[in-house]
Amino acid sequence: MITNSQAWHAFDKLALINNVSVSGLARLSGLDATTFNKSKRTFSSGKERWPSMCTVAKVLNALHMTMIDFAKLFSDDDKSQRTA
Repeated sequence: MITNSQAWHAFDKLALINNVSVSGLARLSGLDATTFNKSKRTFSSGKERWPSMCTVAKVLNALHMTMIDFAKLFSDDDKSQRTA
């Protein structure tokens, strides 16, 4: 099972692998620069907010990655590398 924390950490890893900030990753993907900010990872009520499939697709398209490449980032292994 994928946790909310793993999902957001995957975006953090993508930014790191691509030598950009999470804001830079969002801009590269055609998203608002604040999309991946830690403050947007939960609602004001404290409920977890999950990234949308549209957001995932925009990031993968911008980085020329497959969903399989992205799924590999969900492991707890911080040695994950971009394969695309």
